[in-house]
Amino acid sequence: MPPKKSEDARQLSQLKKDLSQHTLGSLYVFYGEETYLRDYYLDEMKKQLVGDWGAFCFHCFSGKNLSPQALADAVDTFPMGSERTMVVVYDYDLYQANGKEEWMALLADVPAYCCLIFVYDIQPYKADARTKLYGLLKSKGQTIQFAQQSQSDLVRWIARRFAATGHEIGQREAEYLIFLCGGLMTGLISEIGKISAYATSARITKEEIDAVADPVLDAVVFQMTDAVLKGNIEQATKILGDLLRMQQPPIMILSVLGKQMRQLHAARLAMEHGKDASDLTRLWGMRSAYPAQNLMRSARNFDLIWCRNAVKLCAKTDFMMKQSGTKPEEQLVMLLLQLLDEAKRKGR
Repeated sequence: MPPKKSEDARQLSQLKKDLSQHTLGSLYVFYGEETYLRDYYLDEMKKQLVGDWGAFCFHCFSGKNLSPQALADAVDTFPMGSERTMVVVYDYDLYQANGKEEWMALLADVPAYCCLIFVYDIQPYKADARTKLYGLLKSKGQTIQFAQQSQSDLVRWIARRFAATGHEIGQREAEYLIFLCGGLMTGLISEIGKISAYATSARITKEEIDAVADPVLDAVVFQMTDAVLKGNIEQATKILGDLLRMQQPPIMILSVLGKQMRQLHAARLAMEHGKDASDLTRLWGMRSAYPAQNLMRSARNFDLIWCRNAVKLCAKTDFMMKQSGTKPEEQLVMLLLQLLDEAKRKGR
């Protein structure tokens, strides 16, 4: 029996269906961190709804200082040239709006020739299921979250993007790219472009990815953690120095480092109980199997007591770093040296 789709997945599937059948509705709310996917569907909707008549039938507003009357005027404007109009409003908090009765009346009666879309880009979307507005949006429109895609979907999408540039990429290399650059299409699309332009072979290699891709903080700290676990003081301190020179906040570096030490502890516990990398991937909700596999390999070299002590050292440093009068950079360097010393003495 196939797994049950989440409400978010069902809403996105419905949007795809409506686009393919030319049956788009009149009211939508778009939110979520996957802005590449969101903008793709906005563009597809615009092509279908207004075509070449965008100058007359497409209206875009910033939520700042937007009044119900200004929006009503755009919504009520009859299309010229195309069959429908499209009105997009960015970052307007409907749930905190003044004049709620006016907004309710407007949203309840969007004409069939208009498609009104509220897009939450910078402004977070905070729906309140207890309100009449929530019920109205649910009955009259569609609320769609554009969240990070699953790893399998991302791997297939990455393969298609590379194929469009005349290259191919294996699953493991695609998973490594997700680990290195994050799981958002918004960030991956530019990295794919750089790697494609740089690559000299038809099949993308890990070395070509490393040569030009810009890693996210989690990936850089993971590389530093890996150097610590191998007892490579020169590599570990170099990575930390680079992060500090790039003005990465020490508390943020510590947060990621502490998380990775907790994951290493979880990996050791998993091994003790006969679990594998796939169990660790599910436990931590990792987008890529790559870090889980590396953590399991590292965990083989350290016992449970060492892993637990590493977590405690990170927690102690976090406490010290938040005390007034302390120097965060020095605390972070001291932690790194302690971890390196522990790794050299107790790693086996």
